[in-house]
Amino acid sequence: MTTNSGRGYLITEQSLPLSQDLDQLSIEEFIDLCQQEDEKTLLAVGAQSQQICQGILMISEAIRAGGRLFYVGAGTSGRLGVLDAAECPPTFSVPPELIQGIIAGGKEALVKSAEGAEDSAADGGQAMIAHQITDRDVVMGITAGGTTPFVHGALQQASLLGAKTIFFACVPAEQVPTNYDLEIRPVVGAEILTGSTRLKAGTATKLVLNRISTGVMIQLGKVYRNHMVDVAVTNTKLQDRAIRILTDILPIDRLSAWELLQRSGLNVKTAVVMYHYQTDRQSAERILKENDGHLRRSLI
Repeated sequence: MTTNSGRGYLITEQSLPLSQDLDQLSIEEFIDLCQQEDEKTLLAVGAQSQQICQGILMISEAIRAGGRLFYVGAGTSGRLGVLDAAECPPTFSVPPELIQGIIAGGKEALVKSAEGAEDSAADGGQAMIAHQITDRDVVMGITAGGTTPFVHGALQQASLLGAKTIFFACVPAEQVPTNYDLEIRPVVGAEILTGSTRLKAGTATKLVLNRISTGVMIQLGKVYRNHMVDVAVTNTKLQDRAIRILTDILPIDRLSAWELLQRSGLNVKTAVVMYHYQTDRQSAERILKENDGHLRRSLI
């Protein structure tokens, strides 16, 4: 750690004039200020829509070609990346290896702060080697203030290994210039609690990751209409959701949907194709495979 290079020039570290008397605000005034600032976050993310679209296209093409997506970050940024990756298997029935989150400091940093772990660019590079990054993969570095050495070390090593690189930060390019394949920069401005990027910057991160992972899964055929038709039926809540999806898509009641779901091997898409063609599970699975798992194509 060094005190030689200050970070006060970063917009994420600057003081917000509207919150100069934050400790003097009433609870109601505090909440009003949060609402006002969070609305700016939505606008900042919206301003990056084209870049987010490019990211979705880049990642979906990589996955179709046998690649993977890695989120890399430290602190709040790292935790949000791990969270988004962890939500994909139950929501879309993808293997956990397909989308992975890497956080500086390892798994322990998910529940206990390990802020010093972010200072090593070498550790970030080593993480890429350890995860056997190839030219088929995409690595997305997440750093609210844009300067995290662990993230830059990972992205630079990933680039050397031939992977596509995406850089996410909440600071403008003139403050932290980079040379990665794609940049996503929702500039949310100073935080109401100076430097606490778990606030607006964290919200922006969550919004962008939500859009990217969901958009990628739509491109990969994991969604039909507005339903998660590849949902993993692993508990009673998800069983109920699968049944409700079937009763919405098909003209059947809950009991018939449950019986159909059981015959399909607890696979919603297989169940829909079985009903549509009045066929068995094996034939339905073959039809889906011939259509790359896209349910809408399979029903044409």
